[in-house]
Amino acid sequence: MTAHLSTMNSTQQTPWAAWFWRVLMVLVSVGLIGTYYEILDYYEITIIALTAIGMGFLGQYWPGFRWHSLVVAALSLIAVSLYGQNLQAGESSFWLNYILASQSAFMWMSALFVMATVTYFAGNIFRSGFTEKVGTGLTWAAVTMGMIGLMVRWRESYLHGADIGHIPVSNLYEVFILFSVVTALLYLFYERRYQTRSLGGFVLLVISAAVIFQLWYSFERNAHEIQPLVPALQSYWMKIHVPANFIGYGAFSMAAMIGVAYLLVVWRQQVNPDSRWVKAMPELGLMDDLMYKTIALGFAFFTLATILGALWAAEAWGGYWSWDPKETWALIVWLNYAAWLHMRLTKGWNGKPMAWWAIVGLFVTLFAFLGVNMFLSGLHSYGTL
Repeated sequence: MTAHLSTMNSTQQTPWAAWFWRVLMVLVSVGLIGTYYEILDYYEITIIALTAIGMGFLGQYWPGFRWHSLVVAALSLIAVSLYGQNLQAGESSFWLNYILASQSAFMWMSALFVMATVTYFAGNIFRSGFTEKVGTGLTWAAVTMGMIGLMVRWRESYLHGADIGHIPVSNLYEVFILFSVVTALLYLFYERRYQTRSLGGFVLLVISAAVIFQLWYSFERNAHEIQPLVPALQSYWMKIHVPANFIGYGAFSMAAMIGVAYLLVVWRQQVNPDSRWVKAMPELGLMDDLMYKTIALGFAFFTLATILGALWAAEAWGGYWSWDPKETWALIVWLNYAAWLHMRLTKGWNGKPMAWWAIVGLFVTLFAFLGVNMFLSGLHSYGTL
């Protein structure tokens, strides 16, 4: 009876919470536009409106995202108020120095992601639902600290100078953090939708790898230091092109790690079908469907990012396409996943071949994202290591 009443209350509360969230997003977007109207252009107003719509849609029936957004907003505003107009406050304020300054928040994010990876695997191996729930909690905490770090870094860049301030998606250090946050959010969304936590350790492995890289990049190359934007990046296009790109990258990475889990389960089933680990993992059909859903989502956003990139190139360099190495490899990535989806939808391919293809696709994407910067040069050379 108690459980039934709890379910009824939850059902009754959902529409109210959803409407409250929608109204809140409208009020926040109107407030931002009204407050900063004199310095916003048409494109930035459009970005704010679309962001509010997107967040309203995500939070409508996803309580975790609503709470995450509210905590990020509250703690980011606290950090901004602690800074005031003095960047040096980050060294004298305990809360900034150890928790809320961008670099401190990123360190917390890094530790929490690694802890979540270990916890997810521990819960999977020992078949402990409680341990897996702890992994989910740690992942939410890591995502929250990462987003706080990005928001606060945005403000810190303006405290360095009005001409230096920019959205923190302009270099490899910043976008690796964006990649970690976006990929984790995608995973948390599908974890809730499919009601399974057994894939958490696999997906967070690629996030932990990104975390290790950004830590090395920070300590070895001082990449965490805020630098002025190069002229080509001083554009509103960066604010929409880069996030769209990294939703695609995050989705492709998640699909590849699910492919790894799929192949391991297939192998283990052949060795010992009654293995406790096999029973703890999702069904093969579910993983196959999740691979398809994530690649389809990533492909949609990567297509959008490519179109936006072409428009940005036309404005910055006078042409939509120049066969620059970065552009060429972006096309290769697009064709790879277009072929994957074509074979899935028209030929009915699934299972092991598609899992292997998803994994190979991740390496193709990795080269397009990082390898081009390391080994090739071109118009995008501002992203070199």
